[in-house]
Amino acid sequence: MIKPHASIVLIAVGMLSACVATSMPGDPSPESWEPSAEASRPNVVLVLFEDMSPRVGAFGDSLAHTPNFDRIASEGVKYTRVFTTSGVCAPSRAALITGHYQHTIGAQHMRTTNMSGLPTGGPQNYLAVPAADIKAFPETLRLAGYHTSNQSKTDYQFGEPFTIWDESGDYADWDGRASDQPFFHMRTFFNTHESTIWPLDMTPTNPVEQFLVSRNNQVFADREDRVSPDQVKVPPYLPDTPEVRQDIATHYNNIAFTDVALGQLYDRLAEEGLLDNTILIVSTDHGDGLPRMKRSLYDSGLHVPMVIRYPNGWGAGSTNEELISFVDLAPTILSWTGETPAATLHGRDFAGSDRDAPRDYVFAAQDRMDNEVNRRRAVRDERYKYIRNFIEGDPYFVPLAFRDSQPSMKALWAAKDAATLPSAAARLFKPLPYEQLYDTESDPHEVNNLAGEERHQATLERLRGELDRWLEAHGDLSSKPEIEMIRVMWPNGEQPITAPVQSDISVQGDQYVVRLTSATPGASIGYRFGGEDGVWQIYRGPLRLGIGSTFEVKAIRYGYAESEVGSVNVPD
Repeated sequence: MIKPHASIVLIAVGMLSACVATSMPGDPSPESWEPSAEASRPNVVLVLFEDMSPRVGAFGDSLAHTPNFDRIASEGVKYTRVFTTSGVCAPSRAALITGHYQHTIGAQHMRTTNMSGLPTGGPQNYLAVPAADIKAFPETLRLAGYHTSNQSKTDYQFGEPFTIWDESGDYADWDGRASDQPFFHMRTFFNTHESTIWPLDMTPTNPVEQFLVSRNNQVFADREDRVSPDQVKVPPYLPDTPEVRQDIATHYNNIAFTDVALGQLYDRLAEEGLLDNTILIVSTDHGDGLPRMKRSLYDSGLHVPMVIRYPNGWGAGSTNEELISFVDLAPTILSWTGETPAATLHGRDFAGSDRDAPRDYVFAAQDRMDNEVNRRRAVRDERYKYIRNFIEGDPYFVPLAFRDSQPSMKALWAAKDAATLPSAAARLFKPLPYEQLYDTESDPHEVNNLAGEERHQATLERLRGELDRWLEAHGDLSSKPEIEMIRVMWPNGEQPITAPVQSDISVQGDQYVVRLTSATPGASIGYRFGGEDGVWQIYRGPLRLGIGSTFEVKAIRYGYAESEVGSVNVPD
């Protein structure tokens, strides 16, 4: 076991960024935070709120009641131009955890494992199989000696490889680490999720609704409602109805409710004496869980808040306005923790080696959402957004069972049938054009398509070209039908199985040296002592053991089935 020096904690709720737009008095560096010599391998805690745009007081939302989020912002750096790579959780989380765009690793469709439950059916259930060299960055940290834990959502689309986390579950945290061992902890707050907006008195029509309505009644029994429907602002792409207003207000109240949990986490770090050695990052996994927000490529689906609280008050109270993408999270955390990010990662280390080369563009993708087949791609600079709809004539809104359970979505469908929708909303039910261009500065809701205007042709052509270059550079697995992609990853439609672990035992002095391998390219290997009562450890390199040692081994490649469990017996 590697025994690192003193620890630092990073908490990240959605993304990271390190160059600050304005340096503050007393900053250790005007450019970026760096760990001290005494704490060269910081701990990392990554926290994500679900389904939440920048409805945060510190980000200028006067209706939001977020004192804990705001406190962290005041003690750290506020990042105002952070964007996810997808407007829905699983593809977004796949990109975040790997540092690769989801449509380049087969994780772009929402989701891969519920095909039989779709109203129209689907090709088949499957798991994405990324390239052999692609690993979740917490596994890289684990290999480097970090204790890794996750509470509690994963949702990566390539399964839940046992090698990523030392602990993963509803109560996993950093308590299980060895003395002075650095740790990475990821936490998700579910109580801002789209389904938590459903009314507590809603009459369920299927088992999923029944479960979630029951859950909401239990979780929110004591919720204090701080925002009323008459206070909210209704965006122009939604009808101004009581249902829409109530859903927006409920979302605000769920955010306030969940902010308390963030405060409890902050307080725990303080009580354990970790805050002085902590980088605390808070963000969300994509935009609001409301119609034309979640699942979309508009800023309402991609733009997220992020704050980072650095040790020693570095950058406290400052604002960073550079463009940051979710794929930047992996290389930046790796850099902070002393690891060299792989050159193949799609993100940039905005805190270290790449901090002098800020992004000019962020990119995003929208693909199948349950039964709704999509293929849309987007690029955004600091002001303009370009969206390409590869399925020309496809409307934005089609029936989607889970989304349609929400009262505001029901109000949308009712207003459509009654022909009372505002024009910006009515267009979403009509065939979309091949290209869309928006000025997010003058049109933040992205309702006025400028693609056909002569005065914007130069901008259109520039962004069109940037999107083409991005697709050419990284590829796009949605350029072929999903079933063809599946057949490549799962030959003959069958999940491949990771080859069993092979052991090679040699003698060095008074010890036996055991080397473990798997014939499957990209397989990660684990081992455990003590049988079923033991804990799976990640294999980092040759094991030096005494005579008579016995232990179990298994391997996993992402998207594959695990290998069979084998046994290794060191001679007496």
